[in-house]
Amino acid sequence: MSILSLIAVFLIEQLQPLSYRRMVADPVSAWADFVEARFNDGEYRHGVIAWGFAVVLPVGLLGLLYYLLYSLNPLLAWGLNVGALYLTMGFRQFSHHYTEIQLALRLDDLPRARQLLGEWQGRSTETLAAEDVARLSIEQALAASHRHVFAVLLWFVLLPGPCGAVLYRISAIVSERWNNCNIAEHNEFFAFSRLVFGIIDWLPLRATAAAFAIVGDFEDAVYCWRTQAGQWPDRDLGIVLASGAGALGVQLGMPVLDGSEVTDRAALGMGDPADVDFMQSAVGLVWRATVLWMLLLFLLGLASLAG
Repeated sequence: MSILSLIAVFLIEQLQPLSYRRMVADPVSAWADFVEARFNDGEYRHGVIAWGFAVVLPVGLLGLLYYLLYSLNPLLAWGLNVGALYLTMGFRQFSHHYTEIQLALRLDDLPRARQLLGEWQGRSTETLAAEDVARLSIEQALAASHRHVFAVLLWFVLLPGPCGAVLYRISAIVSERWNNCNIAEHNEFFAFSRLVFGIIDWLPLRATAAAFAIVGDFEDAVYCWRTQAGQWPDRDLGIVLASGAGALGVQLGMPVLDGSEVTDRAALGMGDPADVDFMQSAVGLVWRATVLWMLLLFLLGLASLAG
């Protein structure tokens, strides 16, 4: 059922792309704000209770619905799986921006590429060179492929029905929403959401990095993962970016001129500077990793049937 659900979601997404912000990000963010406004008293234990209410409650209710539908008709449960996956994962959450930036660079339209990257990342891009645009786009795409495809896929496999996929997506949005607050650093209420999402994302981060290494340059990917990931500001995400850069044989990270200031960033990867050709190589890397995951899922399904 899992492999059929994923195939159905990939096909539906190609025919009818999801408006992720309107259908998922904004409603879940509003839900997170609603819970935070009613539970935030600045204490750690209140953060634990609020996280349970914001994340565990909807996931638990969804699990009950799944088992109810499965008892009535497995096809109904399969439909719920497809609907949940359609809302929680997908390439089109980031591929639209990436493809347009790639096309603009192919046409030597650097101002257009800068504009598209700025809209995607919400940052100033007016002073970026073509190499910087390509490098930042590849970094964003590798990170987005983890957050919107591979991490969701792994949790979908680990927990029954759609519970794992929904758990990852809601906990990611809740953690990001709460920890973007100006007072988050001085408020113990937000600490638990950071801690628990770090635990939830621990295995998916390493699974994504391992997939990139397997389908790319394995030795360089593992070397960069081991030696460079810890130098990235977000060490967890650095695992994915370092492995992806090594697998591609491209230089990522490094300082970037951001407006009138230079943003100091660690170097990731090895090999040639990023350009539009490496952007296409990154697309191939993500698709090969996806095929690998699908193959593993298919083999797990066969093993389950044989058992």
